[in-house]
Amino acid sequence: MTGILLADRSRAEEFAAARRRLADLGREEAIQAVADLARRVRLSDLDMIGRARLGHIGGDFSVADILATLYGAVLNVNPAWPDDPERDRFILSKGHSAGALYATLAHCGFFPLAELDSFAQPLSALNGHPNRNKVPGVETNTGPLGHGFPVAVGCALAAKLQRSSRRTIVVLGDGELQEGSNWEAAMTASHYGLASLTAIVDRNRLQQGAGTEETKQLEPLADKWSSFGWEVRAIDGHHHAQILSSLEPSQSGQPVCVIASTTKGKGVSFMENRVEWHHKVPSPDQIVAARGELSA
Repeated sequence: MTGILLADRSRAEEFAAARRRLADLGREEAIQAVADLARRVRLSDLDMIGRARLGHIGGDFSVADILATLYGAVLNVNPAWPDDPERDRFILSKGHSAGALYATLAHCGFFPLAELDSFAQPLSALNGHPNRNKVPGVETNTGPLGHGFPVAVGCALAAKLQRSSRRTIVVLGDGELQEGSNWEAAMTASHYGLASLTAIVDRNRLQQGAGTEETKQLEPLADKWSSFGWEVRAIDGHHHAQILSSLEPSQSGQPVCVIASTTKGKGVSFMENRVEWHHKVPSPDQIVAARGELSA
């Protein structure tokens, strides 16, 4: 369970077949499939963090529905060929939520599910932050907040210069927006008219130790993005139909910002909207209780 991970061929084939069926499925069936993937991602993430005794479960659970929708219904990616030059690029700028990304990638076949058992163990490829040199599906190493979004802008600019139709989608934490590098990147993206770029803000309103507005006020957040020349869409970040609709291509020829209102710790009653669950690890009894709620 060390070194560079390889695709789970069987699961990758299942992923490809499921994505092909989307065209024949009704919208409700597709949304149900995404919801089921999100549930499995949360359960796997719970087990990973409980086993490792570390992680960022609150932020993992707030972003799980977004990740499940992206991989289950939106991104043009192939787990069996993760380096396809024309693949869509996805960057998790809030890299501390690596657990949710790992669980999503494993359930889609980018590597075997059994590898999740090694999360955060010595020499594991599945470190506390994503590593593109070891984990297929990871486009760039993230962890220092404010770094992933500028890389995403570079990816989208490269696609435009190459006249490629590939998309770039990046997920940012809302607390992460207190980093100035993000606003430099936002200004650059609108200047170059990067319509293939979508930034999703995981707006759970909590960061390490406090609320975002208490730490450094972000509102009016939609107006800020709009003033930087972005097409803004505000949604419920746990409503799979709304997430799916928000990820339609740009209508304005400008980059798109999706402000996804989410709940930290979503799905587990004693974690929801509790700032301590940014980096708290559940006890064995809490894991049992959380598993019961997530499985209900």
